Amino acid sequence: MSLIRAAVPADVPAILSLIHELALYEKEPHAVRNTEEMLMRTLFGDNPRIFAHVAEDDGANADSAIGDGARGVGEVQGFALWFLNYSTWEGVHGIYLEDLYVRPDSRGSGHGKALLRTLAGIAVDRGYARVEWSVLDWNEPSIRFYKSLGATPMDGWSVFRLSGNALAGFGSASAVPASVDCLSVGGLSVDSRADSL
Repeated sequence: MSLIRAAVPADVPAILSLIHELALYEKEPHAVRNTEEMLMRTLFGDNPRIFAHVAEDDGANADSAIGDGARGVGEVQGFALWFLNYSTWEGVHGIYLEDLYVRPDSRGSGHGKALLRTLAGIAVDRGYARVEWSVLDWNEPSIRFYKSLGATPMDGWSVFRLSGNALAGFGSASAVPASVDCLSVGGLSVDSRADSL
């Protein structure tokens, strides 16, 4: 059985280890730049905007789990890292699940389902409109798992991303025109002309 709880600072090394395992699973083993210090600041610094829950074995099947090579009771077996998004149509927040990962030797123990159920419970309790996430097209085991829970793919939508050189070039101060047609929103200048969109 699975015990789900909010992450605490002592979980940071385990969460970072799981992040590295996830990157390896997603065929991007060298993509992780995160460090324990960065993760500690993000999750537990002043006014955190990113949240994490972890899954542990609750000890109900401790004897059989140890014999199968699974990690011990009280050790982090999986995690969900999430933040709030917002639906302009619904007028309320939702949860965006950035990462959900369970160690391979602990899959099938209910950890992933329990983590998602916890986030769904948070959304329901707080009146949020949805829980959503992205999944790689090739990740058929996860897609089947999500569909078995009642989740549906957002057909007709594509994920776009600005990062690296494209982000740096587009987001640099020299790329934003200084004019009376610019708004300042939270320190960010945005061109307010209709034809700029």
